[in-house]
Amino acid sequence: MKKIGFLSFGHWTPSPQSGTRSAADALLQSIDLAVAAEELGADGAYFRVHHFARQLSSPFPLLAAIGAKTSNIEIGTGVIDMRYENPLYMAEDAGAADLISGGRLQLGISRGSPEQVIDGWRYFGYVPSEGENESDMARRHTEVLLDVLRGEGFAKPNPQPMFPNPPGLLRPEPFSDGLRERIWWGAGSNATAVWAAKLGMNLQSSTLKDDETGEPFHIQQAKQIRAYREAWAEAGHTRTPRVSVSRSIFALMNDRDRMYFGSGRDDSDKVGFLDEKTRAIFGRSFAAEPDKLVEQLKQDEAIAEADTLLLTVPNQLGVEYNVHVIESILKHVAPAMGWRD
Repeated sequence: MKKIGFLSFGHWTPSPQSGTRSAADALLQSIDLAVAAEELGADGAYFRVHHFARQLSSPFPLLAAIGAKTSNIEIGTGVIDMRYENPLYMAEDAGAADLISGGRLQLGISRGSPEQVIDGWRYFGYVPSEGENESDMARRHTEVLLDVLRGEGFAKPNPQPMFPNPPGLLRPEPFSDGLRERIWWGAGSNATAVWAAKLGMNLQSSTLKDDETGEPFHIQQAKQIRAYREAWAEAGHTRTPRVSVSRSIFALMNDRDRMYFGSGRDDSDKVGFLDEKTRAIFGRSFAAEPDKLVEQLKQDEAIAEADTLLLTVPNQLGVEYNVHVIESILKHVAPAMGWRD
């Protein structure tokens, strides 16, 4: 395991029980947590994107703010739903955030999961073309984004521009060289993982995936990663791809930890339906004393296959507690897992 970061959904609710009661709280606490995680030595600060929900939804202002306040930690998403995105506008926003951070952006994108409203992408002005479904539209948006991030000009310049143009066709600016190789696809199935490999994207695999074989979650996920790497090699890409998996992992260090996570209610995989057609398997959570956690995690085949582990954090419990959650893993579990070996 080369890198360990955190993944926050940025939930907020006005409930008195929540430590994150507003959108402002979610955003500002996300910045504070990323700064603290960098001080602990964590490798990444990643954020989930959902629309029409009391969660983080507009990632680029947040990522730019974190990039300006940190110097080493990777900043990224896991994932942005491409059904909602204008790929050219996204290329500009991502380029700006990447330049502000000094080239630390790791941009996770995907077709997205079921959202809070029916066909929410329609309200954003996006409709599948004739013969397309919403998944096709998301992949089309993705392919346009990848093409734009190559940095080649394609737009004919105005012969009488307001400001002088460089020679040749123009591209969206700002352009950040190298960002194209730091795009990740969040794959829910083996087939989309193979598709991502062919296009030269890194792979993000979450705490759920399509239940394609009936096997335990970590075994199915490990097979997905192997299929991705085989497709990558067949495509002839010259660089080594990166692969991340997400897990809910809590080291029980004190009575507060045991009160929150020591019940063992989520210590087995769950199966359910994301929609009428998609049967999904949800990976178990891990909560135990550090030595037991190490034993359990070493049996996880997908963690062994990946190079990056993203720890999902309970952001509504506040920055201080989440710093404790991350620190407990980095100090008492990660070294025995071969972190940074």
